[in-house]
Order: sequence, then C-alpha cells, then structure tokens
Amino acid sequence: MRPSVRGVLLDHDDRLVLFRRTVPGRARYWTVPGGHVEPEDDTLEDTLHRELLEELGATVFAVRHLVTVSYPWQGEVKTQHVYGCRLLSMDSKLRHGPEFDDPARGLYEVEHVRLHRSELFARNLIPQAVAGYLSATITTLPRLIGT
Repeated sequence: MRPSVRGVLLDHDDRLVLFRRTVPGRARYWTVPGGHVEPEDDTLEDTLHRELLEELGATVFAVRHLVTVSYPWQGEVKTQHVYGCRLLSMDSKLRHGPEFDDPARGLYEVEHVRLHRSELFARNLIPQAVAGYLSATITTLPRLIGT
C-alpha cells in the first residue's frame, strides 16, 4: 500500500484546517487534508505541498514532520506521515483533482476549528490514529509547528 501524508495545517489565527466530509452512504466525518504519494513526488514533503494545493488551493510554510502513524486498513497496513505546517495562502479556485471531479466522492468542505479538545471530540475525526495524536498534542501544536 502506498504511504500517504497528512497536513496538520494551522491558519493565521492558530485554528486547525479540517475537511468536513459528506459522502453518500456514510456518516459525516472530519479529516485533515492529505493523500497518497504519487510517482512524480520526489519526497514526502513534495507530496504534502502537492496535496494541499490540490485539495485546498493552499501554500504553506514552517513544515515540520510531527509523527508517522500506521494502522490496519482494508486488510493491509496503512502508513501516514503527519506534517505540521502554517497557512501562507489559500484560494479555493485553485482546488482540483479527482476529489472534485467525481460527485460520488461527496463533499470536501473546509472548516477552521479552534485548538481545543472539545472541538475535536465534537467531530467524528478520522483516521483514529491521527485523531488520537491531535487529541494528545492539541494545546502544543502551535509550538510544535513553530513559525
């Protein structure tokens, strides 16, 4: 299984940028942006920049590797490299890719969430391995990511 990256992205007000996902036939859930490593990606950080531009129209700075998580998924082990970063700019007109071309994939709505555990617990945040990391570090994320 191809590894993937996730971007724990803080906006200008130190709020966490999440996707609220509404997919036909599934309960609503939230997730941090990211995706699979593609052959044209030279590094994991290249994957992160590409995915954030595709999914959010975002450019970022202060990129820091935070944690790597692995968990069982569809009979295999999924590995996700989680990076922290800060938002430089975001333009929804730049969003593109298969997430937006296929209506069956549902909606990817952007939310900016305060860095409080109650905000995380109020949402069905997946994958659980990333949600657990965020819950444990939510109050220290700005310091972990830096400026």
